[in-house]
Amino acid sequence: MMDYKTLFETMGRQAKTAAFDMQKASTKMKNDVLARVADILEADMATILTANEEDMKHAAANGVPPVMMDRLQLTAERIRQIALGVRQVIDLPDPIGECMERTTRPNGIRIEKRRVPLGVIAMIYEARPNVTIDAAVLCLKTGNAVILRGGKEAMESNRALVAVLRRALKESGLPEDAVQLVEVTDHEAVSDLLRQRAYIDVVIPRGGAGLIRRIVEESRIPVIETGSGVVHVYVDKEADPAKVVPIVINAKTQRPSVCNAAETLLVHREAVDTILPDVIDALIKAGVHLYGDEAIQRLTAAAMPATEESWYTEYNDLVMNCRVVDSLEEAIDHINRYGTKHSECIITENKATADTFMRDVDASSVYVNASTRFTDGFEFGYGAEIGISTQKLHARGPMGLPALTSYKFLVYGDGQTRG
Repeated sequence: MMDYKTLFETMGRQAKTAAFDMQKASTKMKNDVLARVADILEADMATILTANEEDMKHAAANGVPPVMMDRLQLTAERIRQIALGVRQVIDLPDPIGECMERTTRPNGIRIEKRRVPLGVIAMIYEARPNVTIDAAVLCLKTGNAVILRGGKEAMESNRALVAVLRRALKESGLPEDAVQLVEVTDHEAVSDLLRQRAYIDVVIPRGGAGLIRRIVEESRIPVIETGSGVVHVYVDKEADPAKVVPIVINAKTQRPSVCNAAETLLVHREAVDTILPDVIDALIKAGVHLYGDEAIQRLTAAAMPATEESWYTEYNDLVMNCRVVDSLEEAIDHINRYGTKHSECIITENKATADTFMRDVDASSVYVNASTRFTDGFEFGYGAEIGISTQKLHARGPMGLPALTSYKFLVYGDGQTRG
């Protein structure tokens, strides 16, 4: 049996050494690496696609659901979009060295609070090859080293993509070990990785609720929770009917496998007769399977009975819960009980109602009259994202470059001593 402890200690030491070099790299040096990554992605597209085809064959043979196959698949266009995303990160300001605060104390001491890299980041995620590039690129731009542990279904794709990243680092004169891939697929090995507190500064899991829960429970390293999305859309009694169907359909069906897709529809009882039939009809026509409370089941025979477990479920598929509520307060209570603090939406023309919803719903991103699908680093103007944080410490919501930094205080004196 492989000695995972030794393996991850070695990777951790290598990453720590690389991180010391990365934190000294200039913005130009880091941007040169990213430019090389984008160029090599396009030049080596055939190699990457061949690797991805192997993953797709194995996934199909193992019965991976179609919605997850979509996450796994790379195409020429998707690779071009990934390369475009890398180039967009080049254009973003480098946060490292930014002065966040500056004060001068009465005794003449000057204090500056400046952004610095986090150090070594362990990224643990599921079978989404694009995350391999997104995570690594954001880490490199912020002077961090990263250890990547992707899903076993994407192993060949990840090997090909990490080869691109390491080649770009080497050709740019920066340490290849700033990006390392865990090639061990044994789930038990993750436990040893999560014990490397001496070398790894933070763990970022990105995936379903089960993965995130396991990481949080087992890790001896600080964790930034991301991703799990039991997302709601609430249709208020004063919603504009013309806005409801487009928002609900987009939030549920535009890409159902992602964490900002809606999983539950809540409708005010006074909107049931006027608005809900059109929404239900549109969802069914879009191929969405429904679970509903008794009121929903009376409206349509297509709805299966919703259980307590249904309200907690992140489907990542063309499946949706529906429930009728008697008030705004009941909708907010439902969301705060069953939601995962990701993204929540209200559709209403009443500003006071919208303000109450925005204030009282506990989530990283709260919407009025817009699809929850906009919770995304690119859509928020951050370029690529490393994940969407659903916690409250350090970072919350889409995590761009600043979320991958810490800070330190620089104190300048002229001989002052403390009495």
